[in-house]
Amino acid sequence: MDGLDILKKSWNKDDPNQRKLSAKDIYPMLHKKSSSIAKTLFYISIAELVFWIIVSFIPYICSDNYKERLDKIYDSEHLFTVMTILSFGITILFIYLLFRSYKAISVTDSAKKLMENIINTRKVIKYYVLYNLIVFGFSLFFGFYYALHNDPETVKNIANFGPTEMTIMYLILFGFSALLILLFWLFYKLIYGLLLKRLNRNYKELEKIDD
Repeated sequence: MDGLDILKKSWNKDDPNQRKLSAKDIYPMLHKKSSSIAKTLFYISIAELVFWIIVSFIPYICSDNYKERLDKIYDSEHLFTVMTILSFGITILFIYLLFRSYKAISVTDSAKKLMENIINTRKVIKYYVLYNLIVFGFSLFFGFYYALHNDPETVKNIANFGPTEMTIMYLILFGFSALLILLFWLFYKLIYGLLLKRLNRNYKELEKIDD
């Protein structure tokens, strides 16, 4: 049992003086824990951005065949690059907002303000995860669409498909996309969800102090 758990036990006692003392001691601990969680969320988002940059650009830069095939699929020399830069630009904006949330929590000097900053942090993460899921889903959709219509090899392979074969193919693509999106969501649920639960617990404890 850590110091915060001990103080929370004291908080539940009937002695008003003890409750007052506990509140003064609990707040710095909640503040420190909330700041640490926000900092971890920020670092994870940075690591995720670096990872996707590597995944997106290394094959494109290192393989001329890969680059040539993408240019054919997207029917434009710069379309893929513009889409990637735009996506990363929005991601960087979310990371900046998360950094602001972390700094705001770090310098907070009141329980009420800390609660507001925790709510803002939760909102940033919620929209960040939602944005990534939407982008991932649309990327799969447009990737499959352009591949089926613009990739010479794919167009050649499905040229003789009848209605039944096309229906089966679309069902397979839909199921595969749904599975990938589900796995993507579970990844965010595991990584960000656990930290947000801890942040939410801190928020509930602060509500008791603020009463």
